[in-house]
This record gives sequence, C-alpha cells and structure tokens, in this order.
Amino acid sequence: MITRLQFSNYTFTVILILKIDCAESIERISMAIGHTTPVNHLCLYILIISLRHCTSTDILIKDSPLSLTQTLVSSNQVYELGFFNPGNSANRYLGIWFKNITAKKVIWVANRENPLSVSGNGSSLTIGNDGNLRILDGDQNTVWSTNVRGQFNGTVAQLTDMGDFCINDTISGSILWESFDYPGNSLLAGMKLGTKGNTQGKHLLSSWKSDDDPAPGSFVVGLSAEQPPQVFIWHNSKPNWRGGPWDGGKFIGIPEQDPGYSNQITLMPGNSQEGAYLNIHLIYSYDIEWLYLKPDGVLQLKYWDDDNNMWDSGWEVPANPCDVYGVCGVFAICTNTMHPICECLRGFVPQSNDEWRKGNWTRGCVRRSELFCEKNETSLASSKTKPDKFWVLKGIKLPDHYQYFPYMDTGACQQWCLGNCSCKAYAYVPGIYCMVWTEELMDIEQFSFGGENIFLRLSYVDSGKETNGATVLISLTTIGGVLFLCGFVFCLYRWTTYKKGRKTKLDHFHSEDELVSRDTLQEDVLGQESFELPMFEFKQILAGTDHFNYRNKLGEGGFGAVYKGTLDDGQQVAVKRLSGNSRQGIEEFKNEIMLISKLQHRNLVKLLGCCIEGKERLLIYEYMTNKSLDTFLFDPKKHHQLDWATRFNIIQGIGRGLVYLHRDSCLRIIHRDLKCSNILLDEKMNPKISDFGLARSFQITQELANTRRIIGTYGYMSPEYAMGGVISEKSDVFSYGVMLLEIISGKRNTELMHQEQIYPLAQAWKSRKEGKSIELMDQALGGSSCVSEGLRCIHVALLCVQDLPKDRPTMTEAVSMLCSETDLPEPKEPLFTLQRLSNTSTGQEYTNMCSVNLVTTSMTQGR
Repeated sequence: MITRLQFSNYTFTVILILKIDCAESIERISMAIGHTTPVNHLCLYILIISLRHCTSTDILIKDSPLSLTQTLVSSNQVYELGFFNPGNSANRYLGIWFKNITAKKVIWVANRENPLSVSGNGSSLTIGNDGNLRILDGDQNTVWSTNVRGQFNGTVAQLTDMGDFCINDTISGSILWESFDYPGNSLLAGMKLGTKGNTQGKHLLSSWKSDDDPAPGSFVVGLSAEQPPQVFIWHNSKPNWRGGPWDGGKFIGIPEQDPGYSNQITLMPGNSQEGAYLNIHLIYSYDIEWLYLKPDGVLQLKYWDDDNNMWDSGWEVPANPCDVYGVCGVFAICTNTMHPICECLRGFVPQSNDEWRKGNWTRGCVRRSELFCEKNETSLASSKTKPDKFWVLKGIKLPDHYQYFPYMDTGACQQWCLGNCSCKAYAYVPGIYCMVWTEELMDIEQFSFGGENIFLRLSYVDSGKETNGATVLISLTTIGGVLFLCGFVFCLYRWTTYKKGRKTKLDHFHSEDELVSRDTLQEDVLGQESFELPMFEFKQILAGTDHFNYRNKLGEGGFGAVYKGTLDDGQQVAVKRLSGNSRQGIEEFKNEIMLISKLQHRNLVKLLGCCIEGKERLLIYEYMTNKSLDTFLFDPKKHHQLDWATRFNIIQGIGRGLVYLHRDSCLRIIHRDLKCSNILLDEKMNPKISDFGLARSFQITQELANTRRIIGTYGYMSPEYAMGGVISEKSDVFSYGVMLLEIISGKRNTELMHQEQIYPLAQAWKSRKEGKSIELMDQALGGSSCVSEGLRCIHVALLCVQDLPKDRPTMTEAVSMLCSETDLPEPKEPLFTLQRLSNTSTGQEYTNMCSVNLVTTSMTQGR
C-alpha cells in the first residue's frame, strides 16, 4: 500500500507492502520514488514487511545488500545467484548456477581474480552510491565492482530468466551493465561469442585454472578475425584447436552425421566496431544446454539428462589427437584410425626422418620435387618436365591460413591457382566458394565422414601422370578391346530389337525434334556453368512416382505439380514436374537450376538433381516429412502442434536462411516469392526455404534492380515492387515481416480479421497503437511464457513491413533484433497497406495496381 501525506510544503510517501510478490514490491517502490522531486518532496520508507516473507527474489535494490547466506533466483526458477565455495576451496566467490539441479554447475563468476577469504563473514553484494554493483569484504572494502562510468542514483540489479545479471537504470529503463558481456567459462543461449582482438576482452570464453580455482586459466575460446571466421581454442595465445571456416550454416571443420550442433548456433556477420559474433540458441525453451570450456581446454556442449539425473555432453572438441592444432606439422595429414597417425601428403617427405620415426612430427614435411613454375629458364630449356597438376584429397579438414574469393566458380578458382606460383592448393566449398592457400598447409585432418575436398598442387612427376611407353601401349590396347566389345554388343542389341519390333513405353520422348529440344535446353542451362548437379533418367522418376499417381501428389504451384517419389536406393524425394505441353515455366526452371544448385544451407531446401528428357522438365528435391508451414499454421486441427518454441525456431531459421541468401552467398539472391507455402518443414520441424523459380541474383555492389514483369504472390509483395517493379533485398524483408505476423497470429495475410474487415498488417499496427498487441497472438499458444518474445516479434514485423525500403532493417539486423534484448526503433505507420485496404473495401481489387498478374498459387498440401 502506498500513501502520501501532505504536511505544509512537504509530501511524505509512506510505503507499506504486506505479503505481496517481491518483484511487485520493487516495482511499486520505484513508481513511488519516480513521482517525487528532490526539491519539495521527501520519501520516507517506513516499513517493508513483505521482504521478510520473500525466501528469494530476482532483484537487488540499493540499501538491501545480499549477504553470504542469501541468493537471488530468476523468476522462472532456472538460475540462482549467490556466494559459493568452488570444489574444495575455502575462498568465496559470487556466481550464477542452475537452480534445482543436484549436480551444481557454476556458469558465471564475478570476482574470479579477487576471492573473499573464509574469514570475511561480513561480506556482501550491494549497490553503491554511484549505482555500481560492489562486492564488499568483512572490512567493507571493495574487492570487485562493475565500474560503470557516470553517476546513476536509480539503479537496480536483476537476474533474468536467461541467466543474465543486469544493472538497470529505473529512470531511463536502459541496461547499464550485464554479465553476458563478460562470460567466464560458459556460453548460454542469448550470449555472444566474439572475435579475438576486436572485443577488448569481452565476449570470449576463458577456462578456470582448476575445478577449485575460477581464476582465468590458460585456454580461451573465440572467433578469428579473418573472413569467413573460424572458431578457435587458444592455449596461451597459441592455437590449440580450430573448427574451420563458417560456410553460412556450420563450421566445416566440425563434421556432423546428423543435424546436431549447427541447429543450435547462429553466426552474425561482423562490423568494423565489434567483428563477427556467435550465438547459441535452444531448440526447445525448456532445455538446459550450454557451452562449457573445461580447465584442460576441452570445449563441450553440455545438457542436463533428466532420465539419468546427470550432466551429459552432446559433443566435445578436441575429441582425439588429430584434433590438436598442427600435431603433424606442415604439408602432413593426420588420421586418427592409423598408426602412426601422421603421414606426409603426396609429393612430400619428412623434413627430418629421425624425428619422424621417433613420433615427433611437429616440423612436418617438405616438397620432394620442384614445381614447374619454380624452375628457372635454363632448367626449363633442358627439362622435359610438364606443367604442374592437381591431386585431390577428399573428406578432410581444410588447412589453416586461407584466402577466399566468393565470386569465383570452380574453373576460375583453379585458373587463379595455376596462374600464381605461390598458390599451394585450392578448394571450392558451398557457402564459401573459392578458397586458396599461398602459405604452408597446416592442420589437415582426415575425417571418417563429412569433410571437404582440396586440390593440392604437385609437380607433374609427383602427380602420378608420368607413364612409360609400355604402359601407354597396354592402356590403349585394353581400351580398344573394350570399345570393340561394347560396339559388338550394342549392334547385336539393336539388330535384335529391330527384328522383334519391340518398343518401350518411353519411345515418344525420343523423337528427333524432342532430342533436339532436350539437347538445346541442356546446353543452354548447363553448358555455361561449372555444373555438377546429377541428371536423372525419366524412366527412373516415372517408376519412383508410380507414373505420377495422383495419390503421390503433394501440391501444385504456378509452374508445376509436386509428387512424392522414391529413388532406386530407397531415398524419398519430392519431384517438381513442369508442364509438358507449353514453354510456360522454362525460364523459372532454368533459373532454379542455376541458383539453388549453387546454394548450401541448412535452412534452404536441397536440390538433388534434375531431369530433362523430351518435353519433361523435372526437379528432384529432398523430401520434407512435414510438408509446408501453411499445412500446420492455417489448419484449425493442426495449428496446436506449433507451440511457441517451434514457431520461434521457424522464425529464426527462415531469418538465417535469408541472411545467407542476402549476405553470405556469393550470388546474393533475392527470393521474391517468400510465403508460408514455400517454407518446408523437416521431421524436426526445422524450416527450409524452397521454390527459387522467381529468385533473382544480384552483384555484391548492386542495391536495386527494376523489372517489367511483376510476378509473385499478392499480400507478400513490397509496395515498391508491386507498384514499380523495384527489386532489392528489402523486398524479401517485407515478405519476411508478413510471414512473421502470420506465424504469430495463425492467420493468413489475405484473411479478414474480426468484423472490422481489417487485414493482419493493418490489424497489427492498430493493435500496437492501442497497446493491445497481445490480442494479435494465436490463442493456441496459451500461457504467458511467450508473450515477451511474441511482442518483440510483432514489433520487428512492423519494422519489416514499413512502406519505404530505407526504413526497413536488413535481414541481418532483423535476426539480431529477434535474438537480443536491445531497444528497438519505433515503426512508421504502413500507409500503403491502409490505402490498399480502403480500395479493397470499396470493391476495387488490388491486382489492378500491377502491370502483369502472374500469381503463384499453392494447394493446402505442402511438399
């Protein structure tokens, strides 16, 4: 109860709080203080009874210090903050740990280098007069402080539901300091893992010295400053392990057979101030998972196993001797299943045979034969040596110290390497593209699964291309014999077929005109690119789909139907079949092959191959068990299966896929047809963006483009594209904002809401303006646990659907806004949407705003 008494010119504020929630008490006190002025008001705290009844609270206020026996507990009862003694140590530290878990694990320590002695019984955590957190010893001396510059009188400290300990300014509402900026040996969901050298000591993990001593140890985890970045474990500033470069979805030096760690990490591109940083996130909100750096330098993904009541590790690195950085030295490869584990690369020999035999491989190997490009003119004139060749190593961890050229294809990458004598090797990696090495090749590991291929530059002799005359003669004789036998068998088969007059069901696909059409299309689509997409035979697809049986039909879009099929090896696929009676969709077919075959990301659907035979044009994709997002989201019976954790994971996954398309892909793709029916879901409900038939590639320096052909789906088009044909990455941002509102509300953007005849875009703006955004959220979500994130998603969606492209955030910024707790800018009123609605209400169709009406449609079944 808060009462104000007026005596003469002074107002006394009497605060009586009787058995109410602790957090509510603090809020009321803050409100009471906020209504007074230092000139003619005096605040008098008479009695606070409720604080005695609170066994714990998540907030610390000034003049109410936290003693050695007290703790703060987050409101969700997951995290606890207080003083503790690590292991067998008698020293005391202030730390955060998981509450209600028997195997206590401390995840953050404040005074790592300045412990409290066992005799400091009067020690406490308090908020000083300057607003900073301070740890005081028994003599009231400060042993640790947050050291926030400035004078802040109205501050409180809070332990959040994410495990972040923050200092909040009650006047401005801003966060002045937070423990997430100063991690110890643990990385929680919502924290950043930053770039070494760019973070000034912030956002890096550092190990404890031992299990009994939280002081910073000799191991540090962070990202390298190169592009694309790698994750490293450093031991006393020297590399001890590295995860390989980021390919837009994972670190390629950490292979995974099944979707694993890469589903739980996001790497945000760097800027000139901070550099890149890595986030981890939970697949399910109730999971307890975190990255933990052990004192011996092993990095683990820890999670709590409820069934066995114990901590377990999802994965850890280094996991074997070959994971240790440079264990075999330069120009050598490490294979954990071999003995000895180190071996020189082809064309190289040990630098010291004695050391190599003794198991000391650190000096590595040296080249056995001089390269062609290294020979001088005299040597070249007297030598019959031929130019250098490349030898491929498959399934390896690519070496360190690379350069990358994200705009070169495989052929250009090879030519660049051949044209530069300093180039030792090159590789072409989806998501990174051309990588070259001009320094010694260091830290190569042979993987048992996964990995990448590298092309090592060797002299012609070491490449194995040298052959003698006898070998050539034998080879030619063998080849000639095989060709003669094949020709005889073929002629016999053709004569027998003609004799019996047999014809197959597929003969109509092999007329002269159709073969010309097929060859022309293949040459047009595939001939100008370094194309490695598998080609399937039509009869194989025909058998796998049961002759395109309607029972196998998954859906139908603007350019063809989609069928479920099974390949000869038992793999299930989705087959997109374009119309065989017209050329409609040929450009989209070519466009999709050109673009998606070059893209590799866990949030993009994977194109497995294609088929061009006669009039048939088929695209073969990986099969998505749960079909498309709209089959769940807009189904009254199925939308309950999309809880908030699943929806938020889908929102983030789509965002990560678009960040890859816009920024991480060398092609820089604008999708142009983003909608829920083009978002496919795998067996774990992870989203994958599909249907790239309308996509457009941009140069890296190109911001805008124009088109006279307005194609896409109304309701998802940005104003500048629908009215003027202007294309940019902000067009996809607009569509992403529309999908955000659909995912949160469970309503289609084209579906009228309530009796006011207002579309969701306008309804979202109207609800937020009236402070009723929560009413927009799908009732199937239920509970209050998702309200904060849901309201933030609505806010970000309104920023994405603003009329002017310059007002919208980039996809990188939008994903960052969703994953952080920073203040968001205020969106502007979507006048275009409101004007469009007024036209619709008078019976005018939106379609007449565009020059061409080529609208894609989707069935309720996804694919």
